[in-house]
Order: sequence, then structure tokens, then C-alpha cells
Amino acid sequence: MDDLYDEFGNFIGEAESDDDASSTGQAADAYVLDDEAEDSEVGANEQQLMEIDDDGPSNAVILHEDKQYYPSASDVYGPDVEVLVQEEDTQLLTQPIIDPVIQKKFTIQEADLPPVRFDRDFLADLMNFPEQIRNVAIAGHLHHGKTAFMDMLVLETHDVQDQLEKKKGKKRDEQLRYTDVHVLERERGLSIKAAPMSLVLQSTKGKSHLFNIIDTPGHVNFVDEVAAAVRIADGVVLVVDVVEGVQINTEQVIKHAVLEDLPMVLVVNKMDRLILELKLPPADAYFKIKHVIEEVNKVIEDTLPGQGEKRRLSPEKGNVAFACSSMRWCFTLQSFAKMYADSYPGVDVQEFARRLWGDIFFNPRSRKFTRRPQEDGAKRTFVNFVLEPIYKLYSHTLSESPKDLKATLAKLNIHLKPSQYKTDAKELLRLVCEQFFGPANGFVDMIVKHIPSPTEGAKRMLERYYTGPLDSKTATSMASCNQDGPLVIHVTKLFNSSDAKTFNAFGRVLSGTAKPVQSVRVLGEGYTLEDEEDMVVATVTDTWIAESRYNVITSGVPAGNWVLLGGVDNSIVKSATLVSQKLSDDEDAYIFRPVKHLFESVFKVAVEPINPSELPKMLDGLRKINKSYPLVTTKVEESGEHVVLGTGELYMDCVLHDLRRLYADMELKVSDPVTRFCETVVETSAIKCYALTPNKKNKLTMVAEPLDPGIAEDIESGAVNIKDPVRKVGKFFEDNYGYDLLASRNIWAFGPDDMGPNILQNDTLPSDVDQKLLRAVRDTIRQGFSWATREGPLCEEPIRNAKFRVMDVNLAPEAIFRGGGQIIPTARRACYSSFLMASPRLMEPVYSCSMIGPADAVASLYTVLARRRGHVLQDGPIAGTPLYSVKGLLPVIDSFGFETDLRIHTQGQATLSLVFDRWSIVPGDPLDRDIKLRPLEPASAQATARDFVLKTRRRKGLAEDVTISKFLEPELFRSLKETGILD
Repeated sequence: MDDLYDEFGNFIGEAESDDDASSTGQAADAYVLDDEAEDSEVGANEQQLMEIDDDGPSNAVILHEDKQYYPSASDVYGPDVEVLVQEEDTQLLTQPIIDPVIQKKFTIQEADLPPVRFDRDFLADLMNFPEQIRNVAIAGHLHHGKTAFMDMLVLETHDVQDQLEKKKGKKRDEQLRYTDVHVLERERGLSIKAAPMSLVLQSTKGKSHLFNIIDTPGHVNFVDEVAAAVRIADGVVLVVDVVEGVQINTEQVIKHAVLEDLPMVLVVNKMDRLILELKLPPADAYFKIKHVIEEVNKVIEDTLPGQGEKRRLSPEKGNVAFACSSMRWCFTLQSFAKMYADSYPGVDVQEFARRLWGDIFFNPRSRKFTRRPQEDGAKRTFVNFVLEPIYKLYSHTLSESPKDLKATLAKLNIHLKPSQYKTDAKELLRLVCEQFFGPANGFVDMIVKHIPSPTEGAKRMLERYYTGPLDSKTATSMASCNQDGPLVIHVTKLFNSSDAKTFNAFGRVLSGTAKPVQSVRVLGEGYTLEDEEDMVVATVTDTWIAESRYNVITSGVPAGNWVLLGGVDNSIVKSATLVSQKLSDDEDAYIFRPVKHLFESVFKVAVEPINPSELPKMLDGLRKINKSYPLVTTKVEESGEHVVLGTGELYMDCVLHDLRRLYADMELKVSDPVTRFCETVVETSAIKCYALTPNKKNKLTMVAEPLDPGIAEDIESGAVNIKDPVRKVGKFFEDNYGYDLLASRNIWAFGPDDMGPNILQNDTLPSDVDQKLLRAVRDTIRQGFSWATREGPLCEEPIRNAKFRVMDVNLAPEAIFRGGGQIIPTARRACYSSFLMASPRLMEPVYSCSMIGPADAVASLYTVLARRRGHVLQDGPIAGTPLYSVKGLLPVIDSFGFETDLRIHTQGQATLSLVFDRWSIVPGDPLDRDIKLRPLEPASAQATARDFVLKTRRRKGLAEDVTISKFLEPELFRSLKETGILD
């Protein structure tokens, strides 16, 4: 019986009878589809015709999984239908079996192109005429009215009034905030990202100009956005609140603009606060305005002494405008004089405007202007002709009945609809001001006159930022904004798409025309002719004109304009230079220097995913964060923790929100915030420290000492560049720091990179050391020095303000014995040992703290600062206001939660700005082992450095303490122990 079945249980014996066989066959038949059945019938007929008995064996082995008794779902519903089989109780009733497709949107966008009061084709045509284009950045302090000023220009050019009219209740009072498109910007009521817009605006003469304007954030934490925006602009519009005056971010912007040689104009904003809040009489209001303008000029003079007069901002020069962005009016003296000229023909606008500012008085009897008041009570012309009419306009509008107001406004040729007289006071005042002042033509005149066109601005950009020769054809093409030349685009900013999955690159076209489906070379910040690693070839998929809430697709953007590019973002991290595949005459491609920021990222948190399997997702999110925020830094510590560095608490809050919601869409664990440290020395090394290579055939001797004050800052600001010729570098150190000729010409490197605040100097004598052999190992010693200064010996933080002098070098004559593998780690060890023998100290970053608030809030700041190792530098009232301004210093590591603490103490009356100011030495010796630190007890003042070093080493997973024996040669260590130099 066993022989009748195989090992699979299939019957292999003899067929029993026809009936049994047929019944067995029917039972074993798999399900056959209709079309298959038809095919089989046709095939059977053909076989009968051909009379060939070709049946297969009836006892063929068919595996169980190959049998099909019922039709599959794809057979029943067709191949295009996705079928999901759900068992019961696997999903909640509230969750649909098939979720609807949700298109995620993280930015506020127009559904369609909004209607504008100019022809978009006309805007595109204006792009071809660089003389009629102006590229400007609007900058200033937080809540000084930059976004509201942009709204004024948007409402002048866009028909979006219906968006405001749709709002009800509290939202009715909210401003438009057209350039705030990020979800966080809407929630928090402040700008986080720079937002560009291209508008066609008219001057007082009716001539149209294309204005490429970028609205920048005012919070000090986001000043990196300002630096990225200002790089591609030709001028800065500084907006200052007339009541608060020059604040800390205003100072930062002025300093940056002056040092970058950018032309600047001033808008004195929120003029209505003088009338409605402070209730100052017109004569006093004049002095308040004058004081604010002088504050700005003082900062300009302090930044570059001797340059103040040339860059002076003053209303009679025409580079100061007065505005109230909430009421949507703006004027300059020239545009106000034109309003008089329109009413009184024969008035010379320019001559009258010149007499409207300063100590010039109008005598109504003789109808003459004089330098001195001719009689008691004589008023300055600005008070008489400008301020008093505005004060009267406000007081009549707010106090008169609709009937009387109608008669008063009729004299000024202002006519409103009957229903408009019944609106609330704010809206009525806005309607009256809009008709009285008209569009912002004076602002347009000021920009056109005082800020250069792209052709003039390109020369400044090339001289300051271009790394290539200025006499090449490409440079000449860029200087003349030649739209037929080779394509060169300087990208400084990346904007994420509405679904936050990709980025679009925003930059300035300097030469050629940016067109879609164009192949370009993307040169990163690290690209050089010697090292072309940081270069990729990409294709521009789209070119848009950026308008914040919407983008206008265009067939090409010529030189002199800003452009938003799609398809080239993959290899760009912060900034880049895009050039065409082939330049004229096969020239080499050069880059524009990376954007120089006003300060450093010192606020540090570590992040990790709650679910470890989501680590790749988090890493992708961190890469996107790195692209989105210009000054954020992400890195992996030796301990494996992923660190994010930013400028402050609000900045880091926005970064982590974007990481959680926009780019990674996941939950994170975030460490307590810490800060970056630096390591330095305060004395010269006690002895010459030497290090032997592993093969014992080479010996390096070094000495470490502190740098002269000011050198580190000069190197970081770019005042001296190690890549310059040796003579030029030497001359700088001779003239400014009194270095002798030999020492200044033997500066080998700055570290850890070309703009690092440390110096490597060759102090060997030609009589002692073979200079030819020394030159052979110069680069490897440099690399060891760079490695050492990037990670110091105290707690693997960068070294700062130290000079390492190479005193003696003994080298093996055979090249094989002095390769990089031997010299680099030895140079690093020599740096470390000389550093530890030179009284090492820890440095911490310090915030400059600036507070504005009422007089009774000042005492609270003193109290809260004293608890956090901070101190006040100065305090005093803000002229003409009930507010006080206080400035102080606060260590970054003690600043966490400081703003919240202060707000609680002052019942929310004080506003605070914290901005990185300097590196300061932490009190105490970090290597003092006699200090005993107890858990959960704050360290004493002199134990602070030791406390920081030990805790940082623990956090990084390093050995508990720093041992100098690890870096010194054993025999040197023993001799130092014997002589008592080392304990």
C-alpha cells in the first residue's frame, strides 16, 4: 500500500477506473477563470483536429500553495484596485479603515495669485533694466514696525483688503502680517524668517521702479537671518521706533551695515505714539525725534570713527523718512514739501524742504526763514509746517462729530463715504491719513536717491566677497549686470516648500539669466581650485519671483535681481555660488565668501529620538534644520550624542519645533541646555615641552603662550587672512602688535581653521634646524596644530587666544620616517603638553543683557542678575519717555530661564534682549584637585572652572580628570616630578 503514494502524499499508483479517475480529477481541479476556460476549450478543439494525444500525466505533483480554489481579490476587482483585508478589533471605530490623503502645509499661502495694482508683465519687463531696480533689506529691533511697514507697501500694491475685512472680533484689530508665513510667526506675533517680496512702486514724479525688498526678523536671536538677507541687498532700511529709540538689535544692524560698507536710510516709525501715548507737545516731539536720529548717528560714528559725517543720516539730506505703519503713512521732508507745492503753486520743493529741519524759524509777519527766533514763541519750521498739521489732523479726526469732521476734512479735500464716518476711531483715522498723505512716494524717492542700483552695488559685492580675480571676463560681466554673460548666482538662503519636504534656494543673479531646465555647477562654501570636492552638477527645475505668500513662475530672471530656484538645494547647506557649466574662455570658477555673522552660536542642547528606530528620521530632520537656519550648527559628540547649537532660547525653541513638526514629524528627548566653552592659557609654558614620534626618530619641541588682546578678534573679523602673501600678514602684525620682522614672517597658520583665534609660529633658528627638512613637515605640523586647537585637552572644547611656538625640531633624514602618521599626532601631543604647562583656563560665553521697562522694574533686574553671576553695567531713563533702559552682562550658562524669571518679577512689564557679547575666563583653576565638589551643592566662585570641566567631561563620556602625564614624554614627566615643578 505504501508504494501507491509519494513522500508528499500524492497518489502515484495505477488508475482504478474511468469513473473514479474522472471524479478524482473533478475533486482536484483548481478554480479556472472564465477566459482561461475559454482558452482551454479552444485548445482542446485544436488538439482534436490535429488528433494528437498530448495530455500530460494525470498524476502530476501540484504543491498546495499553487492550487487556487477561489478567485483572488485582484481577479474579482481588477489590478487597479487596492484591497485591504481588516480583521475585527484591530482599529478604533474613530479611525477610518482607509485614511484620507492629507496634504501637510506648514506655511500660509495664497490659493491663487492675488490681484495687484500693476501689470505682472510690466514687473517682468522692469527686471531687464537694472538702473530702475533697488534691492533693499528692512531691518531693526523687535516690534519696531518692520512687518507692518511691509504691509503698508503690500496694501498699496496688492488688492488684499478683503482679507482684512473678513476678520471678526479681536482678529479685526490684528495687522495683515503679509510677510509672516511660518505657522510659528503667526502664533507668536514676531518674524522668525526673512521674507522677500518684489513690488512695483512709483516715485513722486510717477516713475515706476522695481523694489526687491526683504523683511527681516527683529529679535536678536534671529540676527543670522539679517546677515543672510543683507548679503544680497544693496542697502539697508533701518526702522526705529521713535519712543524706544536705538535698541540692542538696532545697534547690531547698524554696525553690520557700516562694517559691510552698505548704504543706509532711516525710517523713524510709530510717530503716532508721540501724539496718542506720550501726548508730547509738538515742540517737545521735535526734540524727541532729533534725539533718536542723533542716537543712530552716534552708533555709526562709534563703529567707524571718522566715517560718521560721510554716513550721517539727517532729514535735510533726504535719507530719513517719518512713518506710522499702523496708520499706513510715510513721508520725507521732500514729499511733505511737495504736498505744500501742490496746494500753493510757486513753492520751490527742494529749497522749502531744506528749511524744514534744524534750527530754522519762520517769521509769519515778514514771511521769512531765519536762523534765530525773531520774537518770543517763534516755532521751528518742522514744528510749524509738519508736526502741527499732523497733530491737528489727529485731534480733529478723533474729537469732532461726524458732521463737523466732514466740513473740516472738506477743506483738506478729503472726502469719505457716509458709512465710513461711523467706523471705529482707529479705522476712521486710518482712512483720513490714507487720503491726506497718499501713497509712500517719498519713501520710493529716498531709496532711489540714496541706495545704489544693482550695477553700482555689484562692484561693492565683488570687491568684498568675490574670491576670484576682478579683471576676468566673468567678474566684468558681474560688475555690469550683463544678462547675456555666463550665469553666476550667489545663494544665501534656503526656504522650505509648503509641505517642508524640499527647499528652494534664494539668491541674487549677478551675471547671465537664470532659466528653468538649466544645468549649473553648485559650488559650496568649501570649494577651492585645489579642492573641488564641494562641487556638484544640478539642474534648475524652476525659477520664481519670490513674493512671500506666493511665488510667480517666470521663464527667466536676468542679472541684478533676486531669484528663487527649485531643484538645486540638495548639496547646499548654508550658502553657495551657482555658475554655468562652462564659463567664457574656460575660466576657473570662484565662489563668494560665506556669509559673515555678527556673533556665534553658543546655546547647546542634545537631542535623541524617543523611539531609537527613528534615528535615521531624526538625522534627516537635523540636516534640514541645518539648511533652514543660517547660524544653527549640528554635530555628533565623541560620546555619540547629537548636539544642536543655536543663539538663544527662543531660537532653539523654534528650531526644535521645526524639527519635531516640520522636518522629522516625531517626538524627541531634549537634554537640559548647556553652553559651549573654550580653553585658553594665561601664562607662558613653564618649560619647553617636547614630544617624540612613535618610531622615536623625530622630536618636536613647543611652547604655548597667550595671544595679545585683540588678535583673536582681528583674525575672526577677517582683518588679517593667513592666505594673504607672507609680507602682507607680517606687515599687519608688525604695525598693529609690534611683532619683529622675523616673528611676523614666520606665522605658519591660524587654527583650528583659516579664521581661528590661535596662531602657530615657527621660532626655530636656521642654524639649529635644517629648514629644507622643516618645510617638508610644515603641513603635517599644521594639521596636528589644527587638530589640537579644535579639541583642547581640558574637556575637548576648542582652544582660543593661544599662540604655539615651535622651538626646536629634530627630524629623521629619510622621508619614510617622518610621514603624516608620525608627525600629526606628535604635533598634537606637543601642543597639548605645552598648553597644560601654561596655566590653562576655561572660557565661557557671556551675553550682553539689555532691558527696557518702567522705573520700578529696574530693581528686579539687579536682583535676578545677581543670583546668576551677572552684573549691571549701566542704567538710565530713555529720553522723553517713562521707560528705563538697563544694560548688563550675564554668563550664557546661567541665562537659561532668565527671561521668564525677570518677567515674573516685573509682572511682564520688562522686555529683555540677550545677545552674545564676548568670551570671558571662568574664575578658578580647572586643574586644581584640592577642590572638593559635593553633589547637589553649587560650587563656590573659585571652584566654578573645576566644576564645569568635570561635569563637561562626564557628559562627554571622557575620563574623570585631565592627566598631564598622558601627553608628556615619560622621562620628561619623571624629571618634572623630581624637580617639584609637577606635584
